Amino acid sequence: MMIDKLVDVRNKIPVLSISLSIAMLCTIVSCKKNDSSGSNPAPVAPPPFDTTATGPLKSGATFNVGLAIDYNQYKNDATYAALVNKEANNVTFGYQMKHGAIVKNDGSFDFSKTDEMVNQATAAGLWIYGHTLTWHQNQNGDYLRSLAAVAGSTDLFAGQNGDFESGSATSFSPYWARLVAAPAAATYEVETASPAQGTRSFKVTVTTLGTNPYDVQMIQNNSPTNNWPGVLGNQYVIKLWAKTSTTNGSFRVINQGTTSSLAPNYDLFPASTWTEYSIPFTCPDNNPTLKFWFNNLGTYWIDNIRIYDATAASPGSQVVIDRVDSALKQWIRASVTRYPGKVKAWDVVNEPYTDGASVLRTGTGTTGDTYYWAEWLGRSYITKAFNYARLYDATSDLFMNDYNLEYNSVKLDSFAALANQLKTQGVPITGVGTQMHININTDKTGIDNMFVKLASTGLKVRVSELDIRINPSNMTGFTATQSQLNDQATMYKYVLQSYYRNVPAAQRYGVTVWGVTDNYSWIVVSQGHEDSPLLFDASYHKKPAYTGLWQGLKQQ
Repeated sequence: MMIDKLVDVRNKIPVLSISLSIAMLCTIVSCKKNDSSGSNPAPVAPPPFDTTATGPLKSGATFNVGLAIDYNQYKNDATYAALVNKEANNVTFGYQMKHGAIVKNDGSFDFSKTDEMVNQATAAGLWIYGHTLTWHQNQNGDYLRSLAAVAGSTDLFAGQNGDFESGSATSFSPYWARLVAAPAAATYEVETASPAQGTRSFKVTVTTLGTNPYDVQMIQNNSPTNNWPGVLGNQYVIKLWAKTSTTNGSFRVINQGTTSSLAPNYDLFPASTWTEYSIPFTCPDNNPTLKFWFNNLGTYWIDNIRIYDATAASPGSQVVIDRVDSALKQWIRASVTRYPGKVKAWDVVNEPYTDGASVLRTGTGTTGDTYYWAEWLGRSYITKAFNYARLYDATSDLFMNDYNLEYNSVKLDSFAALANQLKTQGVPITGVGTQMHININTDKTGIDNMFVKLASTGLKVRVSELDIRINPSNMTGFTATQSQLNDQATMYKYVLQSYYRNVPAAQRYGVTVWGVTDNYSWIVVSQGHEDSPLLFDASYHKKPAYTGLWQGLKQQ
């Protein structure tokens, strides 16, 4: 899609109502879609669409109207940004809120670009639709696969006072150095009342944050000759016990070498009771120093630190299951707590079903940014994702989203059945999304049936990624005729008419058009097709499609 990052290539084969089946090869950036032709209705004279609709689109309906936006264009193209701000009341980031955009190779989070987009959009009066918390692509697959590393039997941290049993009654010297740099304020203590094991544990209380994330830290030995014997590039697992008395408190776990490389640079969100954590990482240098940065307010306890060589886990390993579960929970927690009041809804589970079947996605041996949460968590990743999202965000709407629902009745039925099952089980799903990457020949009966089936769940229904291809057969040297542009406008209008007709008012959450101008569409940029699927041309002029959508929104 018009987004920053390319992914892989897959075939999407829709179920058609006629005997002809076309397999479309598509490169995915945001979500994988089928843009093949549906059944061809009898040709009719095109209506006299023009480009005189006044807009803005957000004033044309009682529900939410959004646009998908790209980081580079929204940040650097003033015309693009002004158009988005005028037409929409909410935006979806095509790539910038995904796991792969935020999670680093060591498991830590970098929200810097996401923060920029959120700040710019909210300053313009827009709210954000969060996309997406769990998907099988656009993830940091290298980091997630590293979670399958399990600990060997020899503790490489032995002799470093990782159990905090050595030292004076008030310190852990000479094994640990403690740092507090002004203006930060913190107190370090030897905890004897309730250690995780033995008679002592480490305790720190941070009362004032510093300027830098490392202004309050605990440093192991701080001497290269006495550090633990890590080897540059080797895989290891840190195991430790931790707890906090602070809601949403976290601290950072780091190994730092003489080159200043950091790994794992991992933000740990400990529970309120003693819990053991396992953190896989790649060693950043020879003989690194283990450090803990306390860059959040609150009180934290640490005990029984160990480091082991890592080996590959066997299938079904409970250690890995727990680790993947923890990574999912921490990712969702970091995401949904970051923008309270700015992100009002989330695609919690994106594209759970395989193409053309009632089979939930899973897989092994993935590469690149593909990774299946179900490999280790099974189908429970779906309920876990919704439950974690609601645990840390009490108010946002929580959606499940998929594509080809207007083409494929098997997938549609399975998707709706899963939504109903989640509701019955008390899982906090509040809405379902249909992507609707369609074309001017898409079967309108399939569109109607889809909205009826989704509405039957009783959940909110959202058109999440709407665009309409004019050139689904991928003709080269293609230039849209006026008749085709009018057909596109007719289809945009029909989608909204069907939405109004088949989804009760209380369930209409809204519609998002997947992009702004044709030249930045994912179909053009990522798939390399010659097409014009959106509402504005490359010069930001309204197309007949704009009028079609406007009339559909206004029920004209």
